[in-house]
Amino acid sequence: MTKHLTLRTRTTAAGAVMELAGDLDHHTAPEVRDALPGLSLRPGGQLVLDLAGITFCDSSGITVLIAARNHAMAADAAMALAAVPERVARIFRIVGLDQVFPTYPTAQDAEGAWHIASG
Repeated sequence: MTKHLTLRTRTTAAGAVMELAGDLDHHTAPEVRDALPGLSLRPGGQLVLDLAGITFCDSSGITVLIAARNHAMAADAAMALAAVPERVARIFRIVGLDQVFPTYPTAQDAEGAWHIASG
């Protein structure tokens, strides 16, 4: 069975939003990692990873999320996760990532929080 991931990016006033859907695993994580340099990040901006469509996340997926955070930090931007499915959020809590990533119910909520913090 072929693993697949759909990756869409868009830009908001806060910064880049990457929407991921499908399996985030050792087959698909390189696709996400390869997309990071093309994102429009600016100092004080924000990168949001919208995980609403994620059906599975393994250790490679977690590694690429940390890589995305490092990429945002290198650009002096913040990073947040949005719409993390409960089965994925549970894994994040087990490994302590809930302490690393600010998480919001939607990408719009993440952008709203950024506006308040940067305002």
